[in-house]
Amino acid sequence: MSDEEHHFESKADAGASKTYPQQAGTIRKNGHIVIKNRPCKVVEVSTSKTGKHGHAKCHFVAIDIFTGKKLEDIVPSSHNCDVPHVNRTDYQLIDISEDGFVSLLTENGNTKDDLRLPTDDILLSQVKDGFAEGKDLVLSVMSAMGEEQICGIKDIGPK
Repeated sequence: MSDEEHHFESKADAGASKTYPQQAGTIRKNGHIVIKNRPCKVVEVSTSKTGKHGHAKCHFVAIDIFTGKKLEDIVPSSHNCDVPHVNRTDYQLIDISEDGFVSLLTENGNTKDDLRLPTDDILLSQVKDGFAEGKDLVLSVMSAMGEEQICGIKDIGPK
């Protein structure tokens, strides 16, 4: 046929869904769940008994993994809930720009420049102070449902 080769750049989530279904009764504390279209970490699960007619219900109390807001949902335990694919990746910090964006070094040597500084005050001061002191910092970036946010910091020694 054709002697030209096709090259595909591999992406981990090639057209993959941002969530997957899981039965409500199997979701546990410290798991993840989607409530009101937001990826959340479950902090409390309580199950009510079935009535005369009907299903046992699961009451989820969860915290949005990006905004920290508390959300609640009640779902029949036999029904499916959406569970977000949550990934955590470590990147080395290269630079902080004046407009609040960070420049990060990926594993394959490219730079990632589309992340803002964290909104959490403690984390923000750790990143800024560590960078000002010239420390080698590794930032943990959490991603779920098309959103990314810096969620942790590690000091790997002086430059």
